[in-house]
Amino acid sequence: MSERKPQSVRQLDALVDQLAAGVSANRAKQLRMVAGMWGRAVGREGMPVRAGRSVGQLFTTPALKAFWGLAAAGELRHRAEDVGKPLPLATQRIVRDCLGILAEAAVPGREVWLPALDNVPPRPTVTPAEQAVLYRKLADMAASGPLARDGTGLSFEDRTRLLAMVAIVLDCGARSGELAAMRLDDLGKGMETIAVRRRPQKGRGQRRDEIAALVGVSPVTVSEVLAGRPRRIPAATQRAVLDAADALGPAPGVETYRLREGTRVAVRRWLAVRDGLVADLEGEKTALWVSLRARGMSRGGVERSWPEGVPLGAEGVRLAYGRGMVALNVLMAGEWGWSPMPEKLEQLRRSVLVEPIEA
Repeated sequence: MSERKPQSVRQLDALVDQLAAGVSANRAKQLRMVAGMWGRAVGREGMPVRAGRSVGQLFTTPALKAFWGLAAAGELRHRAEDVGKPLPLATQRIVRDCLGILAEAAVPGREVWLPALDNVPPRPTVTPAEQAVLYRKLADMAASGPLARDGTGLSFEDRTRLLAMVAIVLDCGARSGELAAMRLDDLGKGMETIAVRRRPQKGRGQRRDEIAALVGVSPVTVSEVLAGRPRRIPAATQRAVLDAADALGPAPGVETYRLREGTRVAVRRWLAVRDGLVADLEGEKTALWVSLRARGMSRGGVERSWPEGVPLGAEGVRLAYGRGMVALNVLMAGEWGWSPMPEKLEQLRRSVLVEPIEA
């Protein structure tokens, strides 16, 4: 029989269950991660005895400081083999943000201690010259057969989808969620344009990244100010964030971008492949980006496969792009003018500077 959790941790788990209904799936996963860390922290040496009595006791300064010392040092990791590996700065920021959310729900109105952290440096982006090489090399490869090198391969279908996806991103700067939301009717007449549904968010937070760039602070700082949780944020910074948010106004719901000729060719080639993938499916077949038939190994070592033609979600888009870029970097290594491309779609997207066309 497993050891019974302290009352404070059980209350915290119940609180996370309530919060999960009102946040994104990714944030809910992060909140559960932090709740699990609290479960491994309470009762340890250095943690106040009272921390096990009620959820409010978890958010006292002594408990938070003891928790943070253990968490940052990697002592509260879930997997035994990872215990002792310090948390990277990006993960520390996630844990800190979740502590703020949990504290606001557990002890509303109370000022709680949270650690001060440096901003996470943004990942490097792709220069205009590298974008041009990427676009040209993919176009050169688009009509040829499967490629392989050093055991790494990129099928014709994979390459066709990757070229169309990268070309679309370079022409409109779409995020993974915005790519996943694209439908066939978002392509304009003659495939000369693409309509992008910008991610729906609430209020001035729609333009968080733009506000952060204007003010010169991290997106997390912007979120804290706009959400009314400006703890430890200087008053001048808060004012600058609010002024920038008012100046920008809300982000448009749908923007239309012009597609270059090469992009139109790439999309037509992808649509020809896509038609074969969705041919045997029932129901609506409107998603622009769909899966290829793939095989993999489950955690238990059992081989599994997933069907072709299924619409890709945001995570599927990120995985398709990342896998394609890993293979492409291997295949193109040593080619004249080729620099290793980032394996994160966000790094490519942030390098794109384009303007939507007039309605």
